[in-house]
Amino acid sequence: MTVIIGSPQEFNSDDLYVDLRASAGVPLFLKCEGFNFARSIKLKAATEMVEGAERRGVLRPGMTIVESSSGNLGVALSMLAASRGYRFVCVTDAHCTPSSRRMMQALGAQVHVVTEPKADGGFLAARIEHVRALCAAEPGTVWLNQYSSPDNWGAHYRRTGPELLAAFPGLEILFVGAGTTGTLMGCARYLRDRGHPAEVIAVDVAGSVTFGGPAGVRKIPGLGTGIRPAQLDESYVDDVVVVEERETVATCRELAAHGFVFGGSTGTVVSGARRWLARHRPGADVVAVAIAPDLGDGYLDSVYNDDWEL
Repeated sequence: MTVIIGSPQEFNSDDLYVDLRASAGVPLFLKCEGFNFARSIKLKAATEMVEGAERRGVLRPGMTIVESSSGNLGVALSMLAASRGYRFVCVTDAHCTPSSRRMMQALGAQVHVVTEPKADGGFLAARIEHVRALCAAEPGTVWLNQYSSPDNWGAHYRRTGPELLAAFPGLEILFVGAGTTGTLMGCARYLRDRGHPAEVIAVDVAGSVTFGGPAGVRKIPGLGTGIRPAQLDESYVDDVVVVEERETVATCRELAAHGFVFGGSTGTVVSGARRWLARHRPGADVVAVAIAPDLGDGYLDSVYNDDWEL
């Protein structure tokens, strides 16, 4: 089928799944969200947040978008800003991959890198403080705020959740990585509102405080946070799996050995899903799906680099 588009956000492959039974030995389907021009699932949230701000009159021609991001959302917003004629400033930190920074700059964005974490809240708190300072200092600047925007989780309520059930009406278990928890909350709310019985399992990374764990050093951008996300409602989550970053690297390398080069967030989700299924559904032939947020080309300098150290 021929696809012709006029804007980059018009293309997103939302119906590609990888069966991991052969490559990872686990009864799990991966919903691949990285096949778009932004290379990650964050294109959905970025599009909904920008269009929502435009509809409300908060974002108007000539204005500047500012957002805190560890990488993927920053790339998606850089692309949208370039397409729609906005100026974009991404506030990130030292853990953002060099390739993500270069991609944002190639798309015309300014990248501000925060180098010192806050004692309470780490790099995320420092990034948000910088965002607030930019908004206070520069008139015509709009912070979309992925951490609390209803358009973040709404993107997945309106799109990702329906896509999942269209592909797997008999879905039994859904694994979703937890960052801002937008994907997690949107999908979980959609399933609950439809009366669907699938269990929703959140996958977090060690060192994240999202589900009450102790704060610690995290070097792989994407999942986890230093501040509990405002949009998280744990009543929609059936269980939580916490993955060490070394497990993430090992899983990414294992999948690459079978020809699938996924991003760090995907490696974390697959690692957590495999461990959860082995513990709670050993030997069962279940209908389980995990959301793969990104591809691995942005992690060649880190996760796939033998000289990189955690």
